[in-house]
Amino acid sequence: MSDRLRFSLLVFTIAAAFSLRAAGALASPTSPVVSGIPAQNAQVTAVRSHVVTYARRFVGVPYSYGGTTPATGFDCSGFVRFVYAHFGIELPHYSAAQFHLGRKVRRDELEPGDLVFFSRLGHVGLYVGDGRFIHAPHSGARVSIEPLAAHRRYDGARRLL
Repeated sequence: MSDRLRFSLLVFTIAAAFSLRAAGALASPTSPVVSGIPAQNAQVTAVRSHVVTYARRFVGVPYSYGGTTPATGFDCSGFVRFVYAHFGIELPHYSAAQFHLGRKVRRDELEPGDLVFFSRLGHVGLYVGDGRFIHAPHSGARVSIEPLAAHRRYDGARRLL
């Protein structure tokens, strides 16, 4: 894990802890529950939801090899990198390098915002829920949401949040 990613995750964790303490969540022996989810998990779930909502803004942006912005287009890792950068998390611009960040997630435990990898780590997208992911597919295509099952070469997933 890169020093910048570690630092970003540390800052996020500290900020979350302070906000929970301010809300009184860390003062009680049992964490309060928000809609059936413990408060800490509710905040992380909210951030994951924001990541997916932000990523959806770019549906329709053209694929561009090496692309890193909506103005020039995205390649797969550039798209994932751009989305997470909006939330202060810097990622490398290479899917195989992104695969070594965060923690491993089983396919049946995917949560929105998880990175999903395909084709011997040559392709990456963001899980959006309901068995679907958003990605910048290939030349001539645009950022789109597709079922995970549409890609036979699933390699695994990583959770950053």
